Amino acid sequence: MNRRVVITGAGVVSSIGIGVDEFWRHCLEGKSAVAPIPAHWESYAAPHSRLWSPLPDINPESLGIARTERLQLDPVTVLALGAAREALERAGFALAPVEGGSRTFTLPGANSARTGVFLGTGLGGAITFLQNHTYHLLRKPRADLITYAEKHGPSADRKTLENILALMTHGPRFNPFEVSMVMPNAPSAAVGIKFTLTGPNVTYSVACASGTVAVGNAYRAVRDGRVDVAVSGGCEYFADEHGHIFRSFDVPGTLVRDCADPETANRPFDEKRSGFLFSQGGAAVLVLEELEHAQRRGATIMAELIGFAETFDAYSMMRLAPGGEQMELMLRAALADAGVAAHDVDYINAHGTGTKNNDETEAEIIDRVFGKSVLVNSTKSLLGHTIGASGAIEALVTALSLRDQTTHICRNLDTPLRDLNFVRVAGHFDLRVGLSQSFAFGGHNAAVVLRRFS
Repeated sequence: MNRRVVITGAGVVSSIGIGVDEFWRHCLEGKSAVAPIPAHWESYAAPHSRLWSPLPDINPESLGIARTERLQLDPVTVLALGAAREALERAGFALAPVEGGSRTFTLPGANSARTGVFLGTGLGGAITFLQNHTYHLLRKPRADLITYAEKHGPSADRKTLENILALMTHGPRFNPFEVSMVMPNAPSAAVGIKFTLTGPNVTYSVACASGTVAVGNAYRAVRDGRVDVAVSGGCEYFADEHGHIFRSFDVPGTLVRDCADPETANRPFDEKRSGFLFSQGGAAVLVLEELEHAQRRGATIMAELIGFAETFDAYSMMRLAPGGEQMELMLRAALADAGVAAHDVDYINAHGTGTKNNDETEAEIIDRVFGKSVLVNSTKSLLGHTIGASGAIEALVTALSLRDQTTHICRNLDTPLRDLNFVRVAGHFDLRVGLSQSFAFGGHNAAVVLRRFS
């Protein structure tokens, strides 16, 4: 017999808010964070897109991470640890420091061996890799250029040399912890180590579906009795010094092109959409728990997870398969897993990136499977695309929408591409069942189904 799985805690770091309360308030206000990309990135390339969604300034210590720890962690792991700590605390778990000053904790009330970590990420510690590669590549040539400039003194070429040197920036050292920082499993491992969780510790890297797949598999682990508690979610961080990662998304034309008005450039499901808004990063973590285990602790329950499914297109690395056959099969499998019919679903948090191909196909599939009455919005319309974190953030929004019986608008939706029931005004809705779906580069399709807890 399957066990019931509930969400008892959540944590989030995003461009529109750090912490669940601030994040959700800004969602309901329709707040967005859009700014010009760092000016110096344009010294290395001539991008088509010039906008991104930057994170607010973050003090790692505010996330419970000491300076000495930060030196051994990629920013993506810092975000994951911060979100995980908030999620565990909001779930009602006390953090008991381990003796010896190791800055690690145990969780009284949770059996460590039956508490697992399931996190998703697209690129993992890519920032550390790029920083160290730049240092490795440029340190000696840059030093040689400085020596040459000093030896020859003022000359007609001095200004040219100075311009070259200005572009050849690199960090102060080669980080000796690089291997443990760039591993894709570093965020999930760090969470397990930080909170002494010895149950299954798994990393999922399936591009934009990573967070959804992580939450879905955590749900299965709790439902099937393999663990009682699961720390699940997704994380990503993309702000490298030279704008390399931004360019890798910009060159194939996936990012917003219409940048004349930053406030309206990001417009999923709108006829005038031109691509997705690149996000600096983010993280969301959900604490999933077996219902009776949560009730014995007196935990507050946000929502119940009732279904999950995933499929694969086997079609293209960068494009959704025409017709969306596997997307539709995945959605119908998720509904079957949840034991609900399509007409039972009241709300869909769509993948909704703002790219031409994705939004057209996704809207068609929503219409085909669910019809025109289900509420639909895109959280990416507020905070851009966080890749590996996006599915977890959107699952969190779905849970909060069910808990509070309201949800945020689909921002900048002036001319919808299809006649669907997009959320145009935030207000009260009767939401019993919600679904959060992701469709990723490579062809990965995944969705989780949630139900209002009562």
